[in-house]
Amino acid sequence: MPATQKPMRYGHTEGHTDVCFDDSGSCIVTCGSDGDVRIWEDLDDDDPKSINVGEKAYSCALKSGKLVTAVSNNTVQVHTFPEGVPDGILTRFTTNANHVVFNSDGTKIAAGSGDFLVKVVDVMDCSQQKTFRGHEAPVLSLSFDPKDVFLASASCDGSVRVWQISDQTCAISWPLLQKVSDVINAKSICRLAWQPKSGKLLAVPVEKSVKLYRRETWNNQFDLSDNFISQTLNVVTWSPCGQYLAAGSINGSIIVWNVETKECMERVKHEKGYAICGLAWHPTCGRIAYTDAEGNLGLLENVCNSNGKIPSSKVSSRVEKDYNDLFDGDDTSNAGDFLNDNTVETPSFSKGIINDDEDDDIMLASGRPRQRSHFLEDDENSVDITMLKTGSSLLKEKEEDDQAESIYNLPLVTSQRPLYDGPMPTPRQKPFQSGSTPSHLTHRFMMWNSIGIIRCYNDEQDNAIDVEFHDTSIHHATHLSNTLNYTIADLSHEAILLACESTDELASKLHCLHFSSWDSSKEWIVDMPQNEDIEAICLGQGWAAAATSALLLRLFSVGGVQKEIFSLPGPVVSMAGHGEQLFIVFHRGTGFDGDQCLGVHLLQMGKKKQQILHGDPLPLTRKSYLVWVGFSAEGTPCFVDSEGIVRMLNRGLGNTWTPVCNTREHCKGKSDHYWVVGIHENPQQLRCIPCKGSRFPPTLPRPAVAVLSFQLPYCQVTTEKGQMEEQFWRSVMFHNHLDYLAKNGYEYEENTKNQAIKEQQELLLKMLALSCKLEREFRCVELAELMTQNAVNLAIKYASRSRRLILAQRLSELAVEKAAELAATQVEEEEEEGDFRKQLSAGYSNTSTEWSQPRLRNQVEEEAEDTGEADDTEETSEVPKHGQNPFSKSANSSDVPAVKSGAVTSSNAGRVNPFKVSANSKEPAISVNSGRSANILDNMNKSYKKSTALNRATNDEKSPVIKPLVPKPKSKQASAVSYFQKRTSQADKTEEVKEENPKNSSSETPAMCPQNTENQRPKSGFQMWLEENRSNILSDNPDFSDEADIIKEGMLRFRVLSTEERKAWTAKAKGGTASDGTEAKKRKHVADESEETEHQEEKAKENLNLPKKQKPLDLSTNQKLSAFAFKQE
Repeated sequence: MPATQKPMRYGHTEGHTDVCFDDSGSCIVTCGSDGDVRIWEDLDDDDPKSINVGEKAYSCALKSGKLVTAVSNNTVQVHTFPEGVPDGILTRFTTNANHVVFNSDGTKIAAGSGDFLVKVVDVMDCSQQKTFRGHEAPVLSLSFDPKDVFLASASCDGSVRVWQISDQTCAISWPLLQKVSDVINAKSICRLAWQPKSGKLLAVPVEKSVKLYRRETWNNQFDLSDNFISQTLNVVTWSPCGQYLAAGSINGSIIVWNVETKECMERVKHEKGYAICGLAWHPTCGRIAYTDAEGNLGLLENVCNSNGKIPSSKVSSRVEKDYNDLFDGDDTSNAGDFLNDNTVETPSFSKGIINDDEDDDIMLASGRPRQRSHFLEDDENSVDITMLKTGSSLLKEKEEDDQAESIYNLPLVTSQRPLYDGPMPTPRQKPFQSGSTPSHLTHRFMMWNSIGIIRCYNDEQDNAIDVEFHDTSIHHATHLSNTLNYTIADLSHEAILLACESTDELASKLHCLHFSSWDSSKEWIVDMPQNEDIEAICLGQGWAAAATSALLLRLFSVGGVQKEIFSLPGPVVSMAGHGEQLFIVFHRGTGFDGDQCLGVHLLQMGKKKQQILHGDPLPLTRKSYLVWVGFSAEGTPCFVDSEGIVRMLNRGLGNTWTPVCNTREHCKGKSDHYWVVGIHENPQQLRCIPCKGSRFPPTLPRPAVAVLSFQLPYCQVTTEKGQMEEQFWRSVMFHNHLDYLAKNGYEYEENTKNQAIKEQQELLLKMLALSCKLEREFRCVELAELMTQNAVNLAIKYASRSRRLILAQRLSELAVEKAAELAATQVEEEEEEGDFRKQLSAGYSNTSTEWSQPRLRNQVEEEAEDTGEADDTEETSEVPKHGQNPFSKSANSSDVPAVKSGAVTSSNAGRVNPFKVSANSKEPAISVNSGRSANILDNMNKSYKKSTALNRATNDEKSPVIKPLVPKPKSKQASAVSYFQKRTSQADKTEEVKEENPKNSSSETPAMCPQNTENQRPKSGFQMWLEENRSNILSDNPDFSDEADIIKEGMLRFRVLSTEERKAWTAKAKGGTASDGTEAKKRKHVADESEETEHQEEKAKENLNLPKKQKPLDLSTNQKLSAFAFKQE
């Protein structure tokens, strides 16, 4: 069976790292460029013993309780093992020692230095030294002959030499390597090795092969290579039996050969492709520890059987098993064990080594290898460590007992089937509680979340749990004894939830301290059924949940009532709760090549229970695992993987997952990490604890929380465009929770949403301006599609002033479409609201209630309807909806700055016409056909530019009168052409349309208006001039068919007139203003006798002046439009 590759873990800071086992193989020893030697009980040991030996440690060797290190202060030091007590300096060099090795009995060490020297020193008496001179460059590596006769060395001078130790002479030298000036520049560190026991062969890694030289004859016996090797080999090591040879390359490949058969047994690839710079074979079993040039430590298990007693034919039969055999039918009886959380655990070196190879190598009668899952730790055929130590005789006896199944009774299997070299299964990650540190630590965090911190102390003095609340008004700090040995915990503003595993005597228990209970009994405990362990727990609002090893999820009320139970599709990984939401992550299947295969359930636990995510795949970074899962403070599900990527549920994009932050970008060193404790969407904050050289913080000293900012991984965020795009979509995403809250009936700050929309629209307008400058007009329209009605109107104004006539025209069409869409949606909303009111009022008398009471505005509508003018009456919404546009003109807004006008739109739907003349104004106003009417900026209540003294304060019943500012002369032509071309009439409602019955909604569509637009508004001087000179323009230009052309030509001629003539025309036009106004007022008085307020008169006059059906532009209309475009103060 192929070797099992355990996930790599952080060992030291980035840089050259060396590794070795102790004599018994009970622990792994590593040294690195941080100057520390670390002693690991196993790969999962998150609290290794650390001995600081200097600024940098280049190499370490361990034998007979002596730990020898080559350190950056040019010395070779000795420490006692495992105590780590300094035991003196063995030797010194003038530069760094690059490699240090023990001889076979541990009495001598050899060290090679950057000063070209090799020294052999007696460990007990360091005055006994031998120096070997001859290399012409720094020494790369050394290897002692097991018989202590020879010493092999490799150097940067390109040579590999074998020295006679007794007389310090060079026996042989091979020019095998590339010449370089220093170790840093060497392509390979060329860690060579003698074959153990016999010392018959010397293995030297050269380029992409390993050269093996015969002892004493020094002939190149043969080379070992493989097609899997694509880069130079860096390091070799032998199995203790001398039968197998392992080699590591500079691109992370590890290859194992059977030296006798020259057959490649294992091919493994480093998960990130870093250079392998340390290899060590376990002294008693098939396990290889390896380190890379980035400071990481890895482990291969179930490597070729290392006792060397099994014939090569049997070993080769293992390698032939193809992918289909990885999960043979024989595993079905052990399915429960396979899904168990122990599947990823490796037995500790100190507890004993389990030999799975025996079982894996037994063949069934069919000749097919009997396949046990390599994830299983033990079964009936496993061999205990004591059996391994007593030698091979027991193994032989066992094989004789199993004669019927034995390989020896079967014909010899030759390599007929190809070696499987495809993706390898990834060990499943164990269940964990987010916000907790590993359970084997004596002092650990059981939970750190936005409510508080739960610490667990489990040492000789005390086994206790401390609970501390960030806000002591929720509850005071609590100290609990931990007699039941609770291992997982959760904390909410209502309760503390604890759980423990089962023991031989006791069942797994769920313990809740419901401190917010109003009665005196504040605790409850529930025992799980036999053989069912709690693996993950979480708390929500009024409920608790526990996921168990029986693949069940059990729900409880916070008071202890058992509620629903349902099955999980796979073993749970982690859970989180928030309010009514339950977030469960579980194993969907087996991942391959380092990937985890996780799924996610998201359930709504309120009165209407529903499932939002149905076991969807959880998207993790390649070769990573889950490290944190939870909710933002606002209730949006989030998770973090081991590569530091924070992902958030994007409710606005069909519940997809979007990466919102990469914590690794904020880390200073490659071995630093951020430990997430909370996420906030408003303000946008990622709260986490920086961990130097670790994945989690210690309990003491108390860690400080850092706040990181979010950044979506958009392209080119260094450019202005990329920056604004990222800011816009981040703002959109981080405010999706407001829609969720509104939909589910939660309260939230309306101002927050208004502020968010304002911020988004500002960004869109900035992006539009940028695209406009870059002459990307199509892109401008795409951006405008994301804008609100008001922002589009500002965009039209910007386009016209920038002389982008085609763009302004396109944006105008878009504005009309947006208005029509808004009108349609509001009609639907009103119909729904009407049905709702009918249902409520059924069976009740028609008393005066909030809904049945006719509003002031509706009285105006009813009376105006009698005179046939209902369509022109202003209607405003009664209550702003949650999704309402904050730019829109609501009836109760209190501060409405005026807008710099540059576009024309309708105002018959609860908005104010910016071109209407106020009662005391002497300026002429402009009437325009309704097809263009949806382009006005008058429904905006915020201006992006500071307006002048046109700000008006309004009360609930009064809307501001906004007067257009004079456009700059350069944009006159643009304005005229872009605004006043003919348009197809569309429904011109905007966001404030609120009707009481469908009849009015139908009357909003364009209808015939009896009033003549010519008499509605005073004419400007230009209009009157154009009226009189139109025939001259047409006679001079008979090809003019479009009104815009006539206006353009008229503009040019009118500008040629002298100032006095223009003033005369303007004065002439002003002469009729007052009479027009009084006529309008009289008409309004007739229509509106019951509610005679000055404000309503103005509104009625304004609305009467607007036509309802598109007509061809007549003479006076053109004059009015021209006057707007070219009016001067």
